[in-house]
Amino acid sequence: MERIVIIGGHGKVALHLAGLLAERGDEAVSVVRNPDHRADVEDAGGRPLVLDVEKADVDEMAAAFDGADAVVWSAGAGGGDAARTYAVDRDAAQRAMDAASRAGVRRFVMVSWIGSTPDHGIPEDDPFFAYADAKLAADDHLRASDLDWTILGPGTLTLDPPTGRITTAPQGKGEVGRADVAAVVAATLVQPATIGRFIRFGAGDTLIPEALVAEAPDA
Repeated sequence: MERIVIIGGHGKVALHLAGLLAERGDEAVSVVRNPDHRADVEDAGGRPLVLDVEKADVDEMAAAFDGADAVVWSAGAGGGDAARTYAVDRDAAQRAMDAASRAGVRRFVMVSWIGSTPDHGIPEDDPFFAYADAKLAADDHLRASDLDWTILGPGTLTLDPPTGRITTAPQGKGEVGRADVAAVVAATLVQPATIGRFIRFGAGDTLIPEALVAEAPDA
């Protein structure tokens, strides 16, 4: 059994992930901000931990990560307010990485997005710019860390049922179901070949475990 801390534990991807981890005998500790969300986490198979990562400092996060084998970042501000987007998607994410290092948790998996590159092309006057800029800063912080990191870049998220298959050479928006994103995270956690890679993916025809070790245009 491994203890996996999932930040953003009430999100759809995170709830799917908690269930997948529980099914294989791991302990999913799902970090949520709202105490009212504890029941949903428990129903999914996770163990809720109430902590507002937007406000928590590095020491508070490190205490939450104590004894964990890995941390998964699956949180987000949800768009709208640029200041809060930076506070969560950049600042809190960076503190989480620093906290994982401080707590001695080597493995860190970041759920990012398919377009996270310096030349993402989002103009500064676009409401989406804050998200793209914040995620890029978080991804760069993780790359520069001493952690055993993997950055996952799914395309546009859908509510399609799980297929267990993806492509790491997606076309267009790279649409992919949230359930399959969760399955990619679960598989990544047990596949050392994913360490130190940014893996972009979308719905496809290759079984997830095979796709994660196949030659692909990582960035």
